Amino acid sequence: MAALPYRHLRHQLPVIASLGHTAFTALRQARGGVAGAAPALPSPAIEATIKPRDPELVRDYVRHVGGDPGSYKGVLPPHLFPQWGFPLAARTLQGVPYPLLKVLNGGCRMELNAPLPADRPLRVVARLVDIDDDGRRAVLKQQVITGTDEVPDALVAYLYAIVPLPRPKDAGAGAGAPAEKKAKPEPARVPATAREIGYWKLGADAGLAFAMLTGDVNPVHWVPAYARASGFKSTILHGFATMARAIEGLNRGRFAGDVRRLRTWDCKFTRPLLLPAQVGLYVEGDALWVGAAPGGPAYLTATFTTT
Repeated sequence: MAALPYRHLRHQLPVIASLGHTAFTALRQARGGVAGAAPALPSPAIEATIKPRDPELVRDYVRHVGGDPGSYKGVLPPHLFPQWGFPLAARTLQGVPYPLLKVLNGGCRMELNAPLPADRPLRVVARLVDIDDDGRRAVLKQQVITGTDEVPDALVAYLYAIVPLPRPKDAGAGAGAPAEKKAKPEPARVPATAREIGYWKLGADAGLAFAMLTGDVNPVHWVPAYARASGFKSTILHGFATMARAIEGLNRGRFAGDVRRLRTWDCKFTRPLLLPAQVGLYVEGDALWVGAAPGGPAYLTATFTTT
């Protein structure tokens, strides 16, 4: 078992603080009831300039998710963006009338327009751009743009936060025939025809290591008792950890190690990945899946384009 990267926790204070503030706000909502009107969209831009990431942090992060640090000479892995983007993204949710304690990570889109230089300050802009509320759940779409003065939109990322909504107490009551229930969608599965290009053995501490490298210290990823209290049999891997491993597997197994081939990436986190686990990475055309076996359930589905 590799040593846990405790020393990198010192780089994660902004992310940890933003997550703590979000949790505190969510607890206040839960005590007083969710109230307020939906904000005007898109929300005002929240901007910041961030200093270059610590080279050792970047190196250890890339190794942890299965990549080759040597492939990122002078540039940052784009899938590391939550490490600097979360503090701003969290602020875009202030005041939204939804129970944020229940928020789930639904997926991510990335548009890679130019490499992110590793040795220069970066400009980051975050907005809440859309809310899709159908009465059963609300999908909060956030945009995080990272770039330089020369290329302000080098990386455009979209995060999809899903908030399950409580049913009204009188739902389905009253005279007349009961409302027809919507059929549940079929769970995502790895196609039987997909080709395996990667295989991972994930230890029980994979969530803790990723938390130390990115600052996403939600205890559902590394505290077994908390995960069980949240309805899971064990801790679950971060969705962004699964995404990062999938992209590095694609770089290695499909792009011959060229980390600049990826142009766009769209993924959904379709099923919790319980730890420890053994899973494969599967591709077919421009589609990708993370799952235990062909024909089995998928934890992540994605489509991608290349340069």
